[in-house]
Formats: sequence, structure tokens, C-alpha cells
Amino acid sequence: MDNPYICVMIGIFDSGTGGMSVYREIVKVLPDEKYVYYADNAHCPYGEKTVSYIQDRARHITDTLLGRGADIIVVACNTATAAAIAMLREEYAPMRFIGMEPAVKPAALGTRSGVIGVLATAGTLKGSKYLTTRGKYEDDVRIVEHVGSGFVELVEQGKLTGAEVEDTVRRSLQPLLDEGADTIVLGCTHYPFLMETMQKVAGPDIRFIDPAPAVARQLVHVMEEESLPIGQDSFSMELISSGDPEPLRRIYEMIGG
Repeated sequence: MDNPYICVMIGIFDSGTGGMSVYREIVKVLPDEKYVYYADNAHCPYGEKTVSYIQDRARHITDTLLGRGADIIVVACNTATAAAIAMLREEYAPMRFIGMEPAVKPAALGTRSGVIGVLATAGTLKGSKYLTTRGKYEDDVRIVEHVGSGFVELVEQGKLTGAEVEDTVRRSLQPLLDEGADTIVLGCTHYPFLMETMQKVAGPDIRFIDPAPAVARQLVHVMEEESLPIGQDSFSMELISSGDPEPLRRIYEMIGG
């Protein structure tokens, strides 16, 4: 039977603008799709919020994206993935949700010093998905962790470089470097927007791992698995913000939207 879809609407959401780092990778491999992106910046950041609070927001956002016609949803937020994706998959079955995976495996395989750093929000570091992944590799490498304090707020304000940003980045990055980490996993989708500053602070020998390209590949895989047609329509994007729309518009334009 022919697939009833003539095109696919891909929903993406994050606590704010950070998920645009994931969208940036998705659109490279799926350039001819329809997208709707929800930035929950009125409730950002999620890092210190309770699990039940994040789950309630995830339900509201999912309902909004489904109302806009989303056929598949990317939870482009590590904290929301940790807190809510199992609930979303259960409550909205058979809807498919793609979440963020902690990129500990490639870091563990690529480290030269035997020490990897994980830079993430408090919510992600406490989540079962990350703790399970960490448990698979902590016998082989030493894993050190730190919260990227203030990182999300900087990105939401559009501050990506400069002295203030360097100072903020250094305070959270330096403890990982002092422990000997030569490979650092970015466990929040906001953090890649600070990559230039992080690399400047850390130096050229430190490798940062952004899981977004792997998420984009997984989205393609799931779409093929679900027989959702790819590239059957022209590109479109709808941007939704629960708060001030300016930060999302600014980041979208910055990445070439």
C-alpha cells in the first residue's frame, strides 16, 4: 500500500534555543523537510527543575507539536530526554521520539589520557540514561563531571564569545582539565554554541564531542524504519517560543535559517 503521507513534519523541542544545534545537523541530512521547532524559553533552563515539572512541560509541548502536524519528534534536550522521553514514548505510543544519547562511548574509545570529561546540566548528570551509560565505561576510563554553570543562560542571551563568556566557561571547564580530561562530552544542546570559546579556553589538544550528528543519523534511520518519506516536499520551518521569540529567531538566523 502506498504511504498516505505526501510529506513529513519533523517536530523538535528544547528548553530554549539549544536544540538548534541539533536542528543544524538534522537539516544537513534532511534538507527538504517541513520542521516545527518549539523553544520553551519561558521555562528555561530545565537543569534544576524537577522531573515532574519537565514531564508536564514535555506533554504540553508534544501536544502543541502534534497539533501543528508533527509526524515524528526530536527531544533535542538532554535534560528533557533524561526526565521525560520514557514517559512520552509510553503515553504517546506509537508516536516515535528521538532523544539525546550521552556520547560517552566515542569519548571512551578516543581518549589518549584515559580521562574523559562530561559537561552537562545537573538534571542530565542525575538521569538514569546517563548513569547507565557511564556505568558501562567507568571501569575502562576515568570519568569526571561538571555542570556547565551559566552556559545555558549565556546562549539564551546570545552571548557566545567575549571576556564574560570566557570567564564563565573557564570556571566549569577548568576542573575537568585539571583532572586530566583530554576528551569532553557535551551533555547539553546549548553548549555547542559556545564551542569557539570552549576550544579557546581548553586549547587545541582537547577534543569536544557533540552528539548532534549522531542524533541526526538516528532520525534518518527511524524515518526509514517507519517508512516515512524523505525529501518529498520543499523546506519549511515554523518557530514557536513559549517566551520571548527573539533569542530563537537570533540563533536561527545565525545558523543560516
